[in-house]
Amino acid sequence: MKADILTLKALFQKDVRYIIPTFQRPYVWNQEDQWEPLWNDVRNIAEEYLEQLERLGEDKRPLAEENAGTHFMGAVVLQQQATATADLETRHVIDGQQRLATLQLLLDAAQEVLEQDGWPKEAKQLRKLVVNDEFFAESDPDHTFKVWPTLVDQQAFRCAMSNELVVAGFEHSLIVQAHEFFKLQIRQWLGERSEFADRRAEALVTALMGLLNMVVIDLQSTDDANIIFETLNARGTPLLDSDLIKNSILHMAAQVGLNGDEVYHRYWQAFDQEWWRTEVRQGRLVRPRIDIYLNYWLTMRTADEIQSTHFFPRFRRYAEDSDGRITDVVADIKQIGDAFRDLNSIDDWSLEGSFLYRWRVMDAGVTTPVILWLFSNRYQLSEGRLHRALQAIESYLVRRMICRMTTKDYNKLFLELMRQLNVTGPEATDDVIEPFLASQTADARFWPTDGQVREAFLSLPVYQLLTRGRLRIILEGLEDALRSPKTEEEHVKRGVLTIEHVMPQAWREHWPLGSLDQQDELEAAQQRNRLLHTIGNLTLVNDKLNPALSNGPWAVKREELAKHSVLHLNKALLSSGSGVWDESAIRERGSQLADRFAKAWPGPS
Repeated sequence: MKADILTLKALFQKDVRYIIPTFQRPYVWNQEDQWEPLWNDVRNIAEEYLEQLERLGEDKRPLAEENAGTHFMGAVVLQQQATATADLETRHVIDGQQRLATLQLLLDAAQEVLEQDGWPKEAKQLRKLVVNDEFFAESDPDHTFKVWPTLVDQQAFRCAMSNELVVAGFEHSLIVQAHEFFKLQIRQWLGERSEFADRRAEALVTALMGLLNMVVIDLQSTDDANIIFETLNARGTPLLDSDLIKNSILHMAAQVGLNGDEVYHRYWQAFDQEWWRTEVRQGRLVRPRIDIYLNYWLTMRTADEIQSTHFFPRFRRYAEDSDGRITDVVADIKQIGDAFRDLNSIDDWSLEGSFLYRWRVMDAGVTTPVILWLFSNRYQLSEGRLHRALQAIESYLVRRMICRMTTKDYNKLFLELMRQLNVTGPEATDDVIEPFLASQTADARFWPTDGQVREAFLSLPVYQLLTRGRLRIILEGLEDALRSPKTEEEHVKRGVLTIEHVMPQAWREHWPLGSLDQQDELEAAQQRNRLLHTIGNLTLVNDKLNPALSNGPWAVKREELAKHSVLHLNKALLSSGSGVWDESAIRERGSQLADRFAKAWPGPS
């Protein structure tokens, strides 16, 4: 067995075939849990490389790459297969098949976009990472692919990975959806600042080829793959960071003459309950809730970025710098821990509860130290101050999300805000938060204006760019903004309604374009396909009404919505326009919803 840390270039540039055995499960990764976090990681490290390059100069590319750092993508376990010297080198994927397949889909999507949109040099660089030499395809065309999935996914994979093949008939395949997702995100990012598109294309290739690392465990053909897999995944229970901290606290307490049992019962016992030790998802990782909380607590108190691998040494230093008052430290951990747990019991329909619901859906974990600080000080704040602070943070996050602005610098941004709050204290909370966020001018930090929001509503295919959960909170917020205290229910049901296209994605049968020549029809179809994913063409319905609407004509959809839907979004939809639902109606509704959005999530005053 041999283990190496490899870049994607080292893993894929050689002629090789990584076969996912039939006993492995089919492809199951999805946008919310894996594709979007992966793309965010790639985009962020590419942008970091660009910043380093701008600071150091164009002739310092190697140093810029070194300073940008690398991003760890996890591990894969491969097993060599016996092949003749002249044959294609082959390995079975014992573990990490979802990750390996996704990286190939990402690389191929980038290669296709670069090739089609005018970057042939960069496309050629990536092509070496997604196809083998033509020689190997002579005996079997599928030998062109470096990764080969299980039987159920093979045809969809073949279509997605071949630029000349269409994916019609495989639209519901997660393989195809992942490839389309990455293509759309890459094309959107490259065109986001068109004057820098060439530099972004180069940075994307640099990030994909050299700044992403994986641990590759390569087994010999004689190694027992099952035993090794078991050992890596199932044997042993690792000591948690929280276990180390508890032991350290009790040891420090004993050193100053305190009774360890009394300290434990008074301050720590509650943390040994099952709720705290339950594993929960944090980004792409799963960790015990107690470890996640302690990391947030220490970040809040120090306003420093703390890597999980350095967490315990940083805690020791913090505790040792606390003038020997270890009981003050552990009492603070308990007090803030109570506030952290209370976040789950706040009234769902209060302003605080609405904020927390949307905050969780946005998965804005980097803001947690600030949120924890606010809620742990909530009884020292007037209700108005707390509400204004939460509204400013929510508006900032939601506006940047709908405009598809980068989250790369959020960590540093909210640490800077945390430092200011630690200095000023609770008395001036809202006087700090809104002006601080409003004062940011860098692209990675700017609070979008009403004009930028309107442009996003009218032009961005948000249905494809945002996860369903994130898009749903926007539509739910717009629905709530249309209601009033006179409405029977002040809030729409959360997290249960489905997102419906008014003009359906499969529009050709019932929604004709009209009499156009072939070229004009092609351009009109492309424009419509992009426009129908904008927010002006989207609404909410329940899951029973959704199938009834399906791909039917506007007259049928209009009648069904009028008969069954009680949402104000749909009442406004039915009362607008001339009874025709077309591109003009979509833009008009998009503009109206942009106005509603700007009031629901106002920019800085």
